[in-house]
Amino acid sequence: MKTKGSHNYYVYILTNKNKTVLYTGVTNNLKERLYAHKNPLPFSKAFTAKYKCFYLIYYEHFHEINIAIDREKQIKGYSRLKKENLINSFNPLWNFLNEKI
Repeated sequence: MKTKGSHNYYVYILTNKNKTVLYTGVTNNLKERLYAHKNPLPFSKAFTAKYKCFYLIYYEHFHEINIAIDREKQIKGYSRLKKENLINSFNPLWNFLNEKI
């Protein structure tokens, strides 16, 4: 069994340029995942490709995948207002954080 803290997992929220669509995901490499969202495979039917959700506005860091997945599910179950309040508490101006990762 690996020691605690040996892994990194992120729950994140992306939006589109106009900040009208929100997408919540989980990954073990946020930088690579952002690149994959921004550069989808040709003819991708992925939600983020369809709605152009490429802009990181929120993330949380975890060391255990089970906790990260539970948190992702919790946030996905939130109302739009509750998600907006979460984002506002972390990133009040909804700045795009892609370059800061």
